Amino acid sequence: MTLTLKVWRQRNAHATGRFVEYQANDVIPDMSFLEMLDVVNEDLTDRGEDPIAFDSDCREGICGMCSLMINGVAHGGQRGTATCQLHMRHFKDGDTIAIEPWRARAFPVIKDLVVDRIAFDRIIEAGGFVSVSTGGTPDGNAIPIPKDDQELAMDAASCIGCGACVAACKNASAMLFVSAKISHLGLLPQGKVEKNRRVLSMVKSMDEAGFGGCTVTGSCEAVCPKEISLDFIAQMNRDYLKALLKRE
Repeated sequence: MTLTLKVWRQRNAHATGRFVEYQANDVIPDMSFLEMLDVVNEDLTDRGEDPIAFDSDCREGICGMCSLMINGVAHGGQRGTATCQLHMRHFKDGDTIAIEPWRARAFPVIKDLVVDRIAFDRIIEAGGFVSVSTGGTPDGNAIPIPKDDQELAMDAASCIGCGACVAACKNASAMLFVSAKISHLGLLPQGKVEKNRRVLSMVKSMDEAGFGGCTVTGSCEAVCPKEISLDFIAQMNRDYLKALLKRE
């Protein structure tokens, strides 16, 4: 396949960015989207041009680094699929593809398609952990946990922190990410001890970072590569209200 790419190029956070057009030639349908970009970058390097900067690591849909807007949709719009898992067979020969970084005030552009997501790290630092020492690793059956709670906790824990929810939301809300991180600990016995402090601290950090409020449109859930449910946002709101009342 031969494709036309319109790629956002921006030297740094302070520079003015613009779309630059490139040709992607001899694209194999079984290539992943990032492999296609690798081939384009090899061609740019051979011509002595600056390669396109983009984030990637595991390329297995686990790390959340492959944060790209593809034709205006986070991760390209294939349900439950991260950019690194998106294959070129979903495009047709002759297609034009627009590629941009996440767009959010809390995610400033570092270069080209790479954004700074340290705001997510600060939210985790605010309470996304269990600080109580639990000693050595206990036997898996030592603490009885209801099956429903166990499965919900695992669903929430599958969030990879890619930031697609923020990029898709017109308010750049991080509530899907934050609610998943709050819920997967708050549902388990080890995390209940700090449940109230956790939700207050993490929501405060989220607000301080400049993320907007939830729009309740479901755009975040639609692009989430791990299909995190909006139900976790509702649970976080309930937990936050209870924590506020108890603090008062």
